[in-house]
Formats: sequence, C-alpha cells, structure tokens
Amino acid sequence: MKAKTSCAWGVISPLMLAYHDTEWGVPVHDDQKLFEHLILDAFQAGVSWSIVLNKRENFRRAFRKFDARKVAAFKAEDVARLLADAGIIRNRLKIEAAINNAAHFLEVRKEFGTFDRYIWQFTGGKTIRNRHRKMTDLPAKSPESEAMSRDLKARGFKFVGPTICYAFMQAAGMVNDHIVSCFRHRQV
Repeated sequence: MKAKTSCAWGVISPLMLAYHDTEWGVPVHDDQKLFEHLILDAFQAGVSWSIVLNKRENFRRAFRKFDARKVAAFKAEDVARLLADAGIIRNRLKIEAAINNAAHFLEVRKEFGTFDRYIWQFTGGKTIRNRHRKMTDLPAKSPESEAMSRDLKARGFKFVGPTICYAFMQAAGMVNDHIVSCFRHRQV
C-alpha cells in the first residue's frame, strides 16, 4: 500500500499533521470559526504557525472561545489580563487589534447578515483551486487577498495586510494550496 503524501510543512509535528490533514484548506462558513481564523492569523504575523497552533487552546480560553461579542466588549483590564497570560502571544498591538477587529467583525455581520457572506465575496463564493507542485510555489499573497486587505482596512480592521489575509484564505479554505501530490489536494 502506498503511503500518503502530505505538504512538507504538515509533517513537522503530530499537531501540525492533524491540522494539515483535517482543517487547513477546508472551506469554513461558520462565523465564529472565521473570526477565530482572523484573530489567529493576525497573531501569526512574525512568528511560525506552529507556535500559534500550539497555543490555540490557550487563545480560545483567553478570547472567550472567539465569541466576537465578548471580545468586542473587552476593556483595559482584559488587555492587562491578556498581556499577563503566558499561554498566548503577549503582544499589545495584536491584542488591541483583536478587540478592535471584533467590533468591526460585528459591524460587517450586521451589514451583510453574516461575516461569511461578506468574506467569501473575495473569491466569488468558491474555493480557488491552485495547482502548485512544490511548497516554494505558494504565493505569500494574491490579488484576492490584496482586495480583501484593502476592504478590511477601509472598514477599520487592523493586522489584515495582504499576507495575513492570504494565510486566512488558506486556513478558511477560500484557497486550496495543498500541493498537487498531497492527498488532501483532491479532498478539499
């Protein structure tokens, strides 16, 4: 029996492999899960995804299971609590951006009915299916992530540059960047 081939980054650790095999690139349409991806991808800026992934359960606890209403209501004492929490990435700008983004997330949801309806417009409501042969072929951004970034920034979001938006698109299944030899490429 032939062993399954995965994207190279996915075999770094059991946790990364589980994320690669079950989550990355799978289309997400649940607003709370989309908010989680938005926040975690912002915290990833400047650090490896494995660091964020290893702290994800701590982030879920610290950010009230990524309930945007609860996060939008965070006050100065919550910022202090988060800055003291060794279980997450303690970066004041990213923490404050998460709170800011929660408020804007709720505004978008009110305007569009769901954040899902808003965010998926950048890919025409469908997953972009790339056909990369090796990991070095994967782009850091795309015209779609650049458009998303511009629009999110215009709406007041922070830590949503084109590269962060592209990582979000990969995580949320808006783009399938599994290499063509990866067993997940056809599945998602």
